Amino acid sequence: MSETVNPQQWLQEHGDYLYRYAMSRLHNEDLASDMLQETLLAAWKGHRNFKGDSTIRTWLIGILKHKIIDHIRKEIRNRNLSDAIEHDPTSAYFDSDGSWSEAPRAWKENPEDLCRSGQFHGVLDSCIDKLPEKQRLVFRMRELSNDDTETVCKACDVTSTHLHVLLHRARLGLRKCLEIKWFGKDERS
Repeated sequence: MSETVNPQQWLQEHGDYLYRYAMSRLHNEDLASDMLQETLLAAWKGHRNFKGDSTIRTWLIGILKHKIIDHIRKEIRNRNLSDAIEHDPTSAYFDSDGSWSEAPRAWKENPEDLCRSGQFHGVLDSCIDKLPEKQRLVFRMRELSNDDTETVCKACDVTSTHLHVLLHRARLGLRKCLEIKWFGKDERS
């Protein structure tokens, strides 16, 4: 029973595992650390409720899961939808009614010719490198390596819905970059 009332021992024996678990769900170091602290505090306060039907680690993981769920619910309740839309990087492309604010320009070059152009591939690679890390990773895996959705989701720890959002944003970002760096070059000449 003395093991159940020793938060220092819990931290030493299970802290790294709990932190990695929180990171895999939250993808934020500070938030994962906070969830770990809240878990250990809740466990210390509620140690009398531990009946020993499971291991200490399983008990701590259960507490951590509830802390993460509570945090996500609180974030959803406090989320201001208009702020989220305003800070969405794709919102510049659309009007308030969801229509294109500026319709995409037609590309005059043949896509097959572009695929054979080493110069185009160089520009495309530089545009891909400018994408945010997660968008870049899922775009490369899904579109360039042809990995299936399930493989990409598991490797990147995202849901299929989130994957499609990331791909959509990556494509919009690439479109904008290519319009400036490749397709817009004729207009500047």
